[in-house]
Amino acid sequence: MTMKAPSHTSDAVQPAHGVSFGEAFRYWVKLGFISFGGPAGQIAIMHRDLVDRRRWISNERFLHALNYCMLLPGPEAQQLAIYIGWLLHRTAGGIVAGAFFVLPSIFILLGLSCVYAAYGNVPAVAGMLGGFKPVVVAIVVEAILKIGKRALKRWQHYAIATASFIAIYFLHVPFPLIVLAAALIGLMAARLWPEMVTAPGSAAPAAGADGNESAPVIDDHASPPLHTLPSRTRAVKILAVGIVLWVLPFVALVAWRGWDSLHTHEYLFFTQAALVTFGGAYAVLAYVTQAAVGSYGWLTQTQAVDGLALAETTPGPLIMVLQFVGFMAGWNNAQGMSQAASAITGALITTWTTFLPSFLFIFLGAPYIELLRGNRNLSAALSGITAAVVGVILNLGLVFGSAVIWPQGLAGGADWFAAMMSVVAFVVLYRFKADVLWVVIVGGLIGLAKEFLR
Repeated sequence: MTMKAPSHTSDAVQPAHGVSFGEAFRYWVKLGFISFGGPAGQIAIMHRDLVDRRRWISNERFLHALNYCMLLPGPEAQQLAIYIGWLLHRTAGGIVAGAFFVLPSIFILLGLSCVYAAYGNVPAVAGMLGGFKPVVVAIVVEAILKIGKRALKRWQHYAIATASFIAIYFLHVPFPLIVLAAALIGLMAARLWPEMVTAPGSAAPAAGADGNESAPVIDDHASPPLHTLPSRTRAVKILAVGIVLWVLPFVALVAWRGWDSLHTHEYLFFTQAALVTFGGAYAVLAYVTQAAVGSYGWLTQTQAVDGLALAETTPGPLIMVLQFVGFMAGWNNAQGMSQAASAITGALITTWTTFLPSFLFIFLGAPYIELLRGNRNLSAALSGITAAVVGVILNLGLVFGSAVIWPQGLAGGADWFAAMMSVVAFVVLYRFKADVLWVVIVGGLIGLAKEFLR
């Protein structure tokens, strides 16, 4: 049978599988409102929905995409959404998935930033955020169990995950070094123990939401769709579009505000941060805070910490904290504009330069990563990275869990109300398979009620 050549409408959204673009669109919009918990929680939500419940993608394909995203600078959870959206519905699917992953958080965090800058900490907002935090802890714990169960198949994987956790939690080894070491160890271990590498598609299918086994829409045996095949022409076009999308706003900004303005400096600085900061949102925040607080004096250390708290308990990637940094930099340095206008301009500039590269990384690199799927050497290296990711998520869970349950440190005593909420939320999510959206909403309402009953 001859394969039909792709037409010029290669980026049309008509799928060859059973998931319509409208159905996927509705899911990506919903995900933007429920993606709490930082990268660990967001990856857990997508894994729970797309692998276990909806069966849109197999576990092996999900982890293959995740491993690539973990190697990139920027928000890996959003990049994973772009990757899966692209697999399902080509470029349009990737744009929708990536855009709606962040759009709700842009407006929610922008509103919270305005309230914070103008009025300080409002009790009602603080109460809702306090209710979200324990639920986030439960989401992260569920991620550790779910992803760990699927990723740790051999004792070598457990060893890599343990070493990864020790390296990042106790020794504070930079995340990029952990990823590189895990890839090399996975490659070497697979040569010593060939059984460590599982052939793609050999894993048993996971049960769906109803407990029945069914083949995923994008499974391990499927031939690569035409739109996933690498094309030099397509790559050049994507790169050209990406450059134009970066250059045009920058030229307009320089013409409007001037070369030496705060907003021009923000555009250049956050572009650099998006391209060179590996290791997740915490690594990015450490780098940005050092420059924004220390070198530039755009905001205070206290404001940076408050921004992290807001970003951790709002939907969207944790790297959204950079939008808060850009907002407060504009608020504190209006330079002839009103504080609100300067702050909103700074926030939008920061968001644009932070997330634009993520789309380029996926649209340019994903076709080549798909082509290499099934390569034993790549599978070995990526299996090591997957195992290391489990240790990194465990680190995030402990760091975030300790901050929620022991907010004043171990000497300050535990917040038993938050601890009990986390336990109940975990049981409801893990044992009773409750929808994350409703658990998050109930958590916020309980926190709000607790604040008013004080």
